[in-house]
Amino acid sequence: MRKVKLNLIIIGILTLTVACQEKNKNGTNEGTAIEKQPQVTEKAVKSILTAEEQADMTPEEIIGRLKKGNENFMNNNLTRRDHSAQRRKAMIGQFPKAIVLSCVDSRVPVEDVFDLGIGDIFVARVAGNIENKDIVGSMEFATAVAGSKVVIVMGHTACGAVKSTIDNVDARSMNMNSLADLMDEIRPAVRETKTNGEISSKNETFTNDVITNNTMRTVQNIREASPTMAMMEDEGKINIISAVYDMESGKVTFNKD
Repeated sequence: MRKVKLNLIIIGILTLTVACQEKNKNGTNEGTAIEKQPQVTEKAVKSILTAEEQADMTPEEIIGRLKKGNENFMNNNLTRRDHSAQRRKAMIGQFPKAIVLSCVDSRVPVEDVFDLGIGDIFVARVAGNIENKDIVGSMEFATAVAGSKVVIVMGHTACGAVKSTIDNVDARSMNMNSLADLMDEIRPAVRETKTNGEISSKNETFTNDVITNNTMRTVQNIREASPTMAMMEDEGKINIISAVYDMESGKVTFNKD
């Protein structure tokens, strides 16, 4: 009798096991693992911008590509790149399509913001994205010598340099005369920005307007500081424009100067 019961138990276990296996095969058993679909791996870009490609692009086309790259950044869809291969190819020469003047803020990764890689753009950085002789000289090199066709002055939301200037932080009393001089370059944008509210960095609308106006002032200052670039722009060879990067959304908005 015991043997009969034992045999029945064994048969029951085997039957249950086979049934579970059949359910797994048919995909009808809830909670079972789903078969992995083959993944298509996007090939990493190994090439860099060539002299011919740089020469063939118009300033307007470059701006369009930068906007598309920014969409990729916002959608977390950055291009895969083989940096080792690009680095080796870049040793031959560089033919960037643009130069971007950005703030030093570590939260503004310029190349990523436009989905760009090695050899694509020049990047200059200074707090508050203001111009000076060295910056303008670098831009002249980028455009008149190296062939870049777009100059972008890109500010960003929540800019600490702009906020400190709005709030009249006294950098000189802290023995930071160079920072005070830098803030003096931003101050005209504060004075020229109208507001119905308080003049304070806590006034977000006012602060964002100052940030935009500061980029536009910098563009005008660049034109005045560089007759060469101003002439190139008049001839349609380059565009000098301003933009603002929104740190929350990742969107770059180009201004109409």
